[in-house]
Amino acid sequence: MAKKILIVDDELLILDLLQVRLEANKFEVIKATNGEEALEKAKGIPRPDLIVLDVLMPPPNGFQVCRTLKDDPDYRDIPIILLTAKSTESDKFWGTESGADAYITKPYSAEEFVTLIKSLIKK
Repeated sequence: MAKKILIVDDELLILDLLQVRLEANKFEVIKATNGEEALEKAKGIPRPDLIVLDVLMPPPNGFQVCRTLKDDPDYRDIPIILLTAKSTESDKFWGTESGADAYITKPYSAEEFVTLIKSLIKK
């Protein structure tokens, strides 16, 4: 059975590119375009096996969505990758503080991204 990945970004082109890449690697994709929708889908059925979050999106932002899920005992075990253009040390610090399992800055290596997803899902 294919692992389910929730991808969240307010830019539809990025969502579509991520979807194509992930489906090519045999993942099932669930999409959301803002923080509120991300929380609904993360807590819905089917539950995602991993979440990829943009940071800069309509409220709540990616840091807030990540913290909300990591603070909830029912969802804290879902691996979360923050995939963002925000690349300062401060941004990376807040990504860690929010509980993210990984922080990737755009542009990124597609191969490394898929390898990271596979390693986080196996944990």
